[in-house]
This record gives sequence, C-alpha cells and structure tokens, in this order.
Amino acid sequence: MVGQSTLAYLDCFSGVSGDMLLGALLDCGLDEQFLRRELAGLDLPSWELRISRCTRHGIGGIRVQVEGDAAQPLRTIPDITRVLQTSRLDRPIIERALRVFHRLAEAEARVHQIPVERIHFHEIGALDTIVDVVGVLLGFDRLGITTIHSAPLPLGRGFVRCAHGRLPLPAPAVCELLAGVPVYGVTAERELVTPTGAALVVELAEQFGPLPDLQLGRTGYGAGQAEGEERCPNLLRLLTGTPRNGSEPGRVEVIETHLDDWQTEGFPWLCDRLFVHHALDVSLIPMQMKKGRPGFCLRVIADPAHGPDIRKVILTETSSIGLRYRTEQRLTLPRRPVSVATRWGDITAKQVETPAGPKIYPEYEACRSVAEQHRVPLDLVYREILARSTNGND
Repeated sequence: MVGQSTLAYLDCFSGVSGDMLLGALLDCGLDEQFLRRELAGLDLPSWELRISRCTRHGIGGIRVQVEGDAAQPLRTIPDITRVLQTSRLDRPIIERALRVFHRLAEAEARVHQIPVERIHFHEIGALDTIVDVVGVLLGFDRLGITTIHSAPLPLGRGFVRCAHGRLPLPAPAVCELLAGVPVYGVTAERELVTPTGAALVVELAEQFGPLPDLQLGRTGYGAGQAEGEERCPNLLRLLTGTPRNGSEPGRVEVIETHLDDWQTEGFPWLCDRLFVHHALDVSLIPMQMKKGRPGFCLRVIADPAHGPDIRKVILTETSSIGLRYRTEQRLTLPRRPVSVATRWGDITAKQVETPAGPKIYPEYEACRSVAEQHRVPLDLVYREILARSTNGND
C-alpha cells in the first residue's frame, strides 16, 4: 500500500462504470506501471490497456479503454473463476473479484429466471469487464483505501442494446444489484450506472450518503465513454482523505418500533441477531401505550449501509408490523484499547480522547472476568483501574 488516504468517496453525479472508477483511481495517483504489471498476471488472450487524458466540460480526467480480439470466448462464472484462480494475482484480490462477479451472476439469473450455473453472461464475461473489476480492486488496495463511501446513484431512462436485445434503463440487472441502495431518477436518456459499476459499488461501499467529514487528500476524475449532456459532464469524481472523527460513521440510521405484544425474554436473542448484522447500539425502553397497555420502544442505531438488513431482522424476530427510521448526525470521540497494570495483572480498558484530555474507562467484560477469577467485588476492580490510570500507569 502507498499514500496516506484511508477513505474514498465516490461522487457519482453522472453515474458509475468500471472504466470510470479505474480512470478516477489513476487520476488519484495509482501508478500506471504497477497496474499494467499486475493485470499482466491475468491469463487472457491478447489485449491492450489504453489510458489517455481527456476533458469533459473543461474538467480534466482519465479515460480507460480495454481493447482486444473481437472474437472473445463466451465466458460463464466457472470460466471467470478459472481465469482468476489461475492468475498471478494476490489471494485477497482474487477472492473479492469473485464476489463481484457472483453478484453480477446472481442478478442476471434473477432477471432471466435461470439458475446461475446455467446462464451465459455475455457482458460480464467480456474482456473489459474482467480487466475493469480487477483493476479497480488493485487500485483501491494500492492506494491504501480501507473505507469507501458513495453518493446515492443517479439512474437514467430510455433503452440500451445488449446481447439479450433492447432493454429498458436502468438495466434490469442494475435494478437487482441496487436493491436497498439509495437512488434517484434523472432525465438523461442514457445508461448512467452499468451492471459492472453497480456490482463494484455495492461490494465496496460501506455507506451511501453525503460526503463524510474528512481531511481532504487527492481528487481524481474518471471519464465515461460519452461526452455527456450539456448540463452534466460524464465524469466520476473520487475524493480521498483521512476521516476527521475516527472511523465510525458520522451519519447513522435510527430505527424504532413500539411493541406491546412481544415476549421480551427474546430480547437477548434479538440483540445477538442485530449485532451480527452490524447494529451499533440496541435499546429497549419501557413505555405506556394506547388503551393503558404497557409496552416497549425498541430503538436500534446502525450504519445506513446496514439499515435494510437491520429492519429485516426486527420484522422477522419481533411482533412488529411497522417501523420508523431516519438518518441523524452523530459525533463520537476517538478511542483506543489500553492496558492498565493492577494487583491482578494487566486489564484491558478504553482510553477516550475528550476535549479536556484523555480519560480511561474500565471495560465491563474485562473487569467481570477478573472479579470472578479472583473472587473480589466488581466495584473494587473498577476503582483500582481508575486509580492506577489517574496515576499515569496505563
């Protein structure tokens, strides 16, 4: 990995495709020679990667084109798997590329109502798609990008011609891939989000929404094939930087429901299921409901990217027949685990960077384990950690 950036934001004001993503990565500093050397590890027929500078509405960007023999073989998922598994790529890149292609395959299979293993994929088996997918994954890894967020995706209208005939836009496979992703319609009568672009964004992006708080680093532009409409340059903008408030999302989704006919002994099980699906916090609040019945307000806080899964768990595991959810801003303080030396040995605690300076907080599970092992009061363990940390022994 190279560079200082840890977060990338996909500003998809004119859509997204595999070649636009790859162009934006090159414009952000991805080394062209590194990219060519790594892509040479793919066992594919003769092909050439053309990288050129261009402008869209006066904004400079990079255009990427993959050219090869027109008589490319018709590839299926097993074929693509063999290409990747026999390549000289690093194992993490191979595994993530396979996940992207399986997303594509499953979407096409749902559209055409054919089992995945029986369907031929004209588009995803194309040479340029393989190169784009692998190149994008190599690029993010090389630039040291550990977190990716994306803007909501614009969807055009009209029709596009492909191997299956003339299809409506957005393409049916794109609609399948973007289930649960925030989108909005525009009047442009052209394909703005390609299936490859959709599969990559859904696989890579942890959150969809506005630009997060970050110390801005480099910005790159990847150009699409067409010039674009008069009012919108056909570019993908990639902004990179370092998060300003730690790695946690600054925007969260708050999901609530009222329950008056639910067996609350299932709450520990519900919590486990919600945390498996990446809930950030779960609470159950007693309340008085209509007709004088006692009930509870279930409140879950989650990253918006995991909102759909969280809502599904609540509707499956409780008696709720409806939910409310909203997006809110959240401010969290940076924190890290520390080791505090005590009479019972080192105990893990949490150091929080507050506006007044660092502060140590005992961790319940670690303190409980020590209290049980040494048969001492839990409060004694807490007080010793606080006393030792105040003396600077952390």
